[in-house]
Amino acid sequence: MAEPLKHFYNKELIESLSHQLKSAYTSFDSERFQEEIFSDNWDLKELKARITHITEVMHRFLPNNYAESIEILKQVSTYYTGFYYIFFPEYVARYGLDDFDTSILALEHFTQYSTAEYAVRPFIKKHKERMISQMELWAESKNPHVRRVASEGCRPRLPWAEALHEFKKNPTPIFKILEKLLNDDSESVRQSVANNLNDISKDHPELLINYTKIWMGKSRNTDIILKHACRTLLKQGNPEILRQYGYAPPNHIRVENITLQEQIKIGEHLNLEFKLTTLEKSLGRLRIEYGIDFLRQNGKSWRKIFKISYSSCPNTITFSKQHSFKVISTRKYYLGLHTIAIIVNGQELASRHFMLL
Repeated sequence: MAEPLKHFYNKELIESLSHQLKSAYTSFDSERFQEEIFSDNWDLKELKARITHITEVMHRFLPNNYAESIEILKQVSTYYTGFYYIFFPEYVARYGLDDFDTSILALEHFTQYSTAEYAVRPFIKKHKERMISQMELWAESKNPHVRRVASEGCRPRLPWAEALHEFKKNPTPIFKILEKLLNDDSESVRQSVANNLNDISKDHPELLINYTKIWMGKSRNTDIILKHACRTLLKQGNPEILRQYGYAPPNHIRVENITLQEQIKIGEHLNLEFKLTTLEKSLGRLRIEYGIDFLRQNGKSWRKIFKISYSSCPNTITFSKQHSFKVISTRKYYLGLHTIAIIVNGQELASRHFMLL
């Protein structure tokens, strides 16, 4: 079993951080800093709580002058690269909201070593217009990490962060930023743009549908972004977006020879096999998925969609798929009657029940 992520913040890291802070700021009390980090129920703190705690303790041992503290942290941050070091931009979010100019330069610096995607959000809420303008500038940066935060930071539904409710209601300002990144040569930037657009689609599907119609075919990179951005609408079987990607209604298709265990145990695999046939010359361009209606603790069910194949097919084709019911940390299984559905081009064509024991 993988070690919890919170254990990344261990004695060795804090000793290293303390040493670098002392080198950059000679008045820094490294011994007391380490003592305070590991006091206050450290072992009980989870990942986010540890990040917050490190940030708050750093603040107590740095100069009272915010700009001076930022210069120290900017110097120290260059020794640390990766997501886990978000306590540097977190410092800006907690203590720099009233010093916009200093903070923006700090966030631009820190995101090149960690990520400022969470730290920019309090600034968006307090300084919306200034931040939109700033993120448009960041979208033109030569540094891909800075360009990425221009998109990732304004996502309406960024995971692990408080939603930007104003952008959930009206995402129009975001499009000015994203349009600068639609043909970006960085995969991480393109991924962020796609995720941002996918967020928008959950509240305003019509905006992404229209956006796709306008931008589809402009470039290969743009098409990759749009296809990934439309993933929720495609899984939902949205007819407009399915048509946009060439998936016609599957009225001519039959599902035959379905085989499936009647019951399986947790830890085993569910084996699904079926055949698609048509009387026409070909099945056509198909998006083939299956959905499982998982039981909740209250006895109700929820459906999750899984990919099988996206391709053009002849007039008959057989598919087989294994689905694991191995215990994983992100999903809890409940025993009882489940349903599996075969979905073609957004429409459920057949379903079967099985018992999870």
